[in-house]
Amino acid sequence: MDKKVFVQKDPVVKIKLLPRSSMNKIMGFEGGSLKVKVKSAPVDGLANKDLIILLSRRLKVAKERIEIVSGHKSRIKTVRFHGIIKDDLFLLLNS
Repeated sequence: MDKKVFVQKDPVVKIKLLPRSSMNKIMGFEGGSLKVKVKSAPVDGLANKDLIILLSRRLKVAKERIEIVSGHKSRIKTVRFHGIIKDDLFLLLNS
């Protein structure tokens, strides 16, 4: 009998980024995407860098474990979290 090995995929989250805000803050989930505010402007990737830093601090993981998969020049981004359990991820992002 063949045994199937369950491989957990790295969770992916849709993020709506709001640059040029008064604060860096994770606002919570709204309409299926995570709403995040960052102070920096979307120039030279600064808003993306602030997003990664904010998420890594909230999750207490290395910045290298968070990857923007798509939407590098858009407010709507798809972000992959490497090596993080999906349930833990959503619990930490909602707190």
